[in-house]
Amino acid sequence: MKSLVIGVIVLAAALAAIAPSGLNWAPDVLRFLKGSVPVLAILAGLVLLFVGIADIKDLRDTKKEEKKEK
Repeated sequence: MKSLVIGVIVLAAALAAIAPSGLNWAPDVLRFLKGSVPVLAILAGLVLLFVGIADIKDLRDTKKEEKKEK
């Protein structure tokens, strides 16, 4: 219950900071998001690349084990 109340307070404070009538941090937040999206895309691409390579290796190992069983 305590974490729910704290979460609502933090969310309200963040929204107030972004609002034009508040601290007006919206342009800075958008600038941060524009800069972080390419970095996150690169990281996601690398993770997907490594998962794909591991999947190919597992598939190859499975085929080798099936051939040994026959």
